[in-house]
This record gives sequence, C-alpha cells and structure tokens, in this order.
Amino acid sequence: MLRGRKGYRILLAGLILSLSMLGMSRMDVQAASRKEYLDSLNAGIMKIIDPTSDCADEDAIQKLTEVSQRDGAGMEEESDLVMVNVQVAMNVREEADEESNKVGLLYKDCGGRILERKDGWTRLRSGDLVGWANDEYLLFGQEAEDLANEVGNLIVLIKTEALCVRKEPDVDAQAVGFIPEDEELEIIEMLDEDWISVKYEEEVGYVSAEYVDIDFHIDEGETMVAIQKREEAERKAKLTANQGAVVVGGDDTRLLAALIYCEAGGESYNGKLAVGAVVMNRVRSPAYPNTISSVIYASGQFTPAINGKVARVYGGDIPESCYQAAQAAIAGETNVGGATHFRRAGNHDGLLIDHQVFW
Repeated sequence: MLRGRKGYRILLAGLILSLSMLGMSRMDVQAASRKEYLDSLNAGIMKIIDPTSDCADEDAIQKLTEVSQRDGAGMEEESDLVMVNVQVAMNVREEADEESNKVGLLYKDCGGRILERKDGWTRLRSGDLVGWANDEYLLFGQEAEDLANEVGNLIVLIKTEALCVRKEPDVDAQAVGFIPEDEELEIIEMLDEDWISVKYEEEVGYVSAEYVDIDFHIDEGETMVAIQKREEAERKAKLTANQGAVVVGGDDTRLLAALIYCEAGGESYNGKLAVGAVVMNRVRSPAYPNTISSVIYASGQFTPAINGKVARVYGGDIPESCYQAAQAAIAGETNVGGATHFRRAGNHDGLLIDHQVFW
C-alpha cells in the first residue's frame, strides 16, 4: 500500500518510468493528443500495479487512485468502544462459544474496549472483566458512542491529599467538606477554567479545577469472582442486620442466658449469639408467643426447658459470655438473619455455626 509522501514519490517515479518506457519525450507528450497522453499514463500506472501487464485495467487504476487519495487525506481510525445493548445483563465467556465457561456479566449500559473480533463475537475489556461477548447484544461505532454519551458521566479524580468542597465557586466561600485523594465525584457542570460544580452528599458543591483531573466514566462489568464476593458480603450483611431491640425485664434476660448456656454452653460466642437470636426472632414473629419466657417454655420446643435444666441453671451461676449473648440478641443483634430453628448438625440444611445448623 502506498503511504503519504513516499507513496506519491513512488507513483511519480512510476509514471516517469512508464513514459520513458514508451519512448515519449516532452515534445512527444506535447504533440500527442489528450487521449494518447491519458492512455500512456494509464499504461504506466498499470505497470506499477502489475509490471507484466501490457494494458491498463480501469478497476485497478481506480483502486490505486482511491488508495492515494486515502493516504493523502489520512484515515480516521474506527473507535474501539463497545457498549452493551441489553435490558438487564449478558454473559461474558472464556471463549467465543455459547458453551464456554462464564467469566462474568455485563449489565445494561456497561461499556468496554474491543480487544479482538471474530465469527460474531467480540473479546473485550470492561474494568477487570476480560472475555468474549456475543455481537448480537453489543453496539459498535457511532451507535456505541451515542449510547456512551447518553449514559456515561464526567467525574473528577482528586490529585491532592484532601480536596475542599465549597458552598460557592469562590476561594473564600464556606467549606462544606473535604474529599481524600483518589476519591471520585460526579461532575454537574464545568463552570469555567477555575471551578467545577459537583454532586456532594446529594447536594451541589464546588471544587477548584486546579486540583482535579477530568475523566469520562462508563459502568463496567463484573467478573464471576467479584460477583461471588459481593453476594457473600450481601449474604453476611443480611444475616447480621439488626432485627430491632425488644424491651424486656432483667428476669427475661437471665432466662435467655440460661437457655443459651443449656443449648450452646460449649460453643463459641457466635454459637451462643445464634441461639439467643433464634429465640428473639420467635418473639418478634407473629407465628410465636411474644415474650421470651413463653417462647422458651412453649410445648415441645426446647428440651432443656422441658426437662428442667433451664430452671436449674437459672437459679445458679451463668457464664458471663451467655449473658453477653443474651443481651446482644435482645438488642437486635443476629448472625443467623431471621432464623427461627436450630438443631445439631448432620441431618438438616442450613447455616452451620460450630456444631449446630440454623434455619
């Protein structure tokens, strides 16, 4: 392919060479008719394309002309941006095959960069996610650019130890907060070369343009590893979400501590808290009695209450850890979510804590 000025020099040399090969002097050219001159040029061009050819091929001439024009004007490279075109999410796979292992998910309005394309599939990078996505659910070129401009947002990247967010775009305005280095803020408007309005704690704040970098942000995909970690964190958060305190008397606290000792005296603190949480979940539930004593002594529920062990422990010394677990459960703490049952591990599915399973 001919490139830039060098390409033109080669083309010119070819034309001169072709004229000399035809035995045409300057006077000959001037004397020749326009048709003969063009025929000579065409033959010379054809020699460059195919030196073995004795005649010009109009298609080849046109192709060479287009190449020369294109190289002279320069070609704008196609964007490597790719955007997702789905309503919820799409799979990203290890290989360009629907049966290949899933390595992550791309969600609605996510974007990335094209790494490779083949057979109706695109290998892309979106954040930490790298894999193959089906072209059927992707947008490219101008369509991708348009969607990115619609759903993306400008952000400021802080490049100082602590960025002051002010109430007004003025160095003397009141400071409403400080943002640490490497944090991000969503831009509302570029006011001028000195100030930028940003979204700060659901309000409008102003930061100095001198201490930030501007970047364009598009949502990114998630790897399967990241998804599993997030779901595990969400599960744990749900299990430990405070259930709400219940007002009880000192006797009920002691009674719950006694039951905890009987059911989990040899378990860790987590095991003790789990037993206390089950009792308190029942107290809060409309399916059970609404007091600690009535839950503990409900017919056929807690064996230590039925056989009198709870009563004996209640009248003796109760370990401090059992008291702490009882108080925490009454205050709403839980490590078993809303579980209302437990038993020795081995023959029931559920959350395993120490030697007992909760559900």
